[in-house]
Amino acid sequence: MAFSVIYSPVFLEHRPGNYHPENPDRLLRASGVLKELGLWEPVEPEPVGMEELLRVHSKEYVELVRESSRTFSYLDPDTYVSPGTWEAALTAFGASKLAVELALEKKGLYLALVRPPGHHAGKSGRAFNAPTLGFCIFNNAAYAARVAEELVGKVLVIDFDAHHGNGTQEILWNDPNAVHIDLHERDIYPWSGYEHDVGGKGAEGTKINLPMPHYSGDDDFIYAWDEVVLPLLAQFRPKLVVVSAGFDGFLGENLTTLRLSELFFAYAGSTLSRYPLAVIFEGGYSVGLDKGLPAFIRGYLSGEIREVPVSPSYEALRTVARVKEVQSEWWEF
Repeated sequence: MAFSVIYSPVFLEHRPGNYHPENPDRLLRASGVLKELGLWEPVEPEPVGMEELLRVHSKEYVELVRESSRTFSYLDPDTYVSPGTWEAALTAFGASKLAVELALEKKGLYLALVRPPGHHAGKSGRAFNAPTLGFCIFNNAAYAARVAEELVGKVLVIDFDAHHGNGTQEILWNDPNAVHIDLHERDIYPWSGYEHDVGGKGAEGTKINLPMPHYSGDDDFIYAWDEVVLPLLAQFRPKLVVVSAGFDGFLGENLTTLRLSELFFAYAGSTLSRYPLAVIFEGGYSVGLDKGLPAFIRGYLSGEIREVPVSPSYEALRTVARVKEVQSEWWEF
């Protein structure tokens, strides 16, 4: 099974002025884990031109970021820009595009190990009334989806970051050729991504949200994966899956109450092993990078899909039942 990391040292130049959870050490930590596994032979991407940003973002927002990043400043209380941000963001788009192209050409898993992250960034910045951009600058996953659609006509995006990918959902909201499945913790930042958010006019049923209960663990997420994600994959039959890969739901990450372990991430990876993957790095700040990231990759590369018996919570059962009820107008479960 083919695998490669797409990475540039430029991603380290998006730097906070002082302590911030979204900092260059995240990539150093992730790359260290991949080196230990013998999976570190990175391919260096080229930055895209500014016009590529306009495929998913408004000109006004792009100009705001470009001008703001001439010096260190904050776009909002959560989200900073620095003199290295602009080049890092253009190169992150280049990495996302290359991940799609390589996955389609060579099959396998291609990990765009990028910063700054992107899935909270909407067309004009904040999306769906979110209070901030949540550390994100430009939406790498939505851009990857656009590239994939251009090449093969349709795409499926799966986001398992602990937080809802509100920016991705907003950008793809009216797009009937982009199915976006999002598993996240319910009622936390950015306070969006509920069961009845199903897509805009003409694209109903292409946006599937699984807002999981607080304190959900492996049993809950694997149950949701089996009951919703896998049936949708089987029916949509994508030629490529874009994965917004966040590992901040791992137990001990401490940004949410989720309690995931290697079991869920390995299972998710293994069940996606029949599809080419363009994996776009999102959240994950500590133990999730140490354990969740390698578990997902190893699961995919193993190709071993084993049935995992689960005992989901009552709240998880109710959530999945609601999702299936809402989505049954467009999908079979």
